[in-house]
Amino acid sequence: MERGTARQTSDSERTSRKRSRSKPIRPARRPSRERGTESVTGPCKVCGANSWDTDEIRGETSCSECGYVAAENMIDPGAEWINHSDGDDRSRVGAPTTLTLSDKGLSTEIRRSDLTAGAARRHGMSGKGLREWRRRQRIDQRSKTRDSRSRNLSKAMQFIRDRGDLPSQIEQEAASLYRHSVERGLVTGRSIRGVSAACVYIAAREAKIPRRIEDIAAAFDMIKPVEEKELKRTIRLVARMLGTHHITSPDEYFEKFHSDLGLPPYVLGEVRDLWDMVKDDLSWQGKKPSGIAGVIIYKASQSSSSPRTQSEVCGVSGISEVTLRGLLKILNQLTA
Repeated sequence: MERGTARQTSDSERTSRKRSRSKPIRPARRPSRERGTESVTGPCKVCGANSWDTDEIRGETSCSECGYVAAENMIDPGAEWINHSDGDDRSRVGAPTTLTLSDKGLSTEIRRSDLTAGAARRHGMSGKGLREWRRRQRIDQRSKTRDSRSRNLSKAMQFIRDRGDLPSQIEQEAASLYRHSVERGLVTGRSIRGVSAACVYIAAREAKIPRRIEDIAAAFDMIKPVEEKELKRTIRLVARMLGTHHITSPDEYFEKFHSDLGLPPYVLGEVRDLWDMVKDDLSWQGKKPSGIAGVIIYKASQSSSSPRTQSEVCGVSGISEVTLRGLLKILNQLTA
């Protein structure tokens, strides 16, 4: 009897094991898998409309016609701004990387503003401690620019930041152009000042906020005729090697010249209307874009309540009064 019962129990255990093995293993779904990250597409099941409203705070997508909630518990793909401290700063990491610094801002530094006499008194440092920290700051700065490439980038980025006079986003583009120039060997045998000035000029031209070569040369202390000629040659070389061949149009100078001359806002609209009338004519072929913009602004200002003289317009556009009068004859013939 005992043997029979033992056999029966063993058979029942084997059959139960076989049943358990035959069932597929289904792991429990994680809560994040139950949520959707995309909005609802297709018509509404209730009214058939195709207009949906997404509430990012509640995580719901509802029909804008009947209010039917088609999806809920949606994942917010944005940053998780949770402040676990009592301060106002919600950041989790440091500052983002930037191309306008030689090390892209990834290394730490000892600030010079913390090593002044007033900062030393504020931090409770003695004179001996201040001298010691200044020595450490010099050693730290030298260790970061030990190789020639780091020194090159450090000096060039300083030129772009201090003398470029560009918005922050365009500064990043100029720094990126200079780094590509270094990788292709365009800086070898040329001055760092000249290549960085060329990158600033090309970055502004590609962003359709052009600067005159004379202004760039004056900002980078390249005022001699030989230096300005070398800058033009460097601009052509960098543009050819990096494939930046945007052609500047006269209408890209309108806002800057209008602002420099201090004209009323309505004059800018008249300038654009005048340019739309004559921009398709072939008489402007081969003419300087800044000169064309200057003569159009001059003609528009003469018919306004605040006219500008030829010398003022020539000083802004960078052309002579003889050139301005010659372009004015062409403009008068086209608008006659």
